[in-house]
Amino acid sequence: MGVPESELTPNVQRALLSLMGEVDQLRKETERLRGRVRELESLADHDVLLPVLNRRAFLREVSKALALAERHEAPSSLVYMDLNGFKDINDRFGHAAGDAALHHVAGLLAAHVRETDAVGRLGGDEFGLVLTLTGHEGAQAKAQELVDIIETTPFVHKGHELNVGAAWGCHPLQAGHKAEEAMAQADAAMYARKQAQKSRADRRQA
Repeated sequence: MGVPESELTPNVQRALLSLMGEVDQLRKETERLRGRVRELESLADHDVLLPVLNRRAFLREVSKALALAERHEAPSSLVYMDLNGFKDINDRFGHAAGDAALHHVAGLLAAHVRETDAVGRLGGDEFGLVLTLTGHEGAQAKAQELVDIIETTPFVHKGHELNVGAAWGCHPLQAGHKAEEAMAQADAAMYARKQAQKSRADRRQA
């Protein structure tokens, strides 16, 4: 049973008020620190240059999709994407233009996938996407749709209208696969498609 406030001495009342103030201040500081931890966790997961996941965080998303496939027999798909024309932009207009191209592509990818999907930068001018609960054919169609958007949406850098293209490869994320293995398979599919595109272009020029 609590002691009536009227029976507390002024000193005790002041001590209680001070203690309540300290508890409230401690609560606010705890919330501030929790918010800061969330910010740092977000920074640790994102690419240093672009507003997408870094490779480590993206691999974690691949592993999550694989675990979902294992538990619920719900396969997803991995898309590996490599930019075409990126080196030429860097060489002709400088690294700032190259960074602008990466920002441009990252923004387009993030804007044209679902919230449940994941977009990451895998290194250099390479990107990855996890298309959740999406079969292989659906992922191939989505990957081509994204490439079409990239190739038909120029960006402007210092008065120059620039274009960049992309090649893609897909690999299904099914039970029993490992994240790094899936990445290697998608990368190989992307490379094969890129080589086929180059061969077709060479034949047309011959």
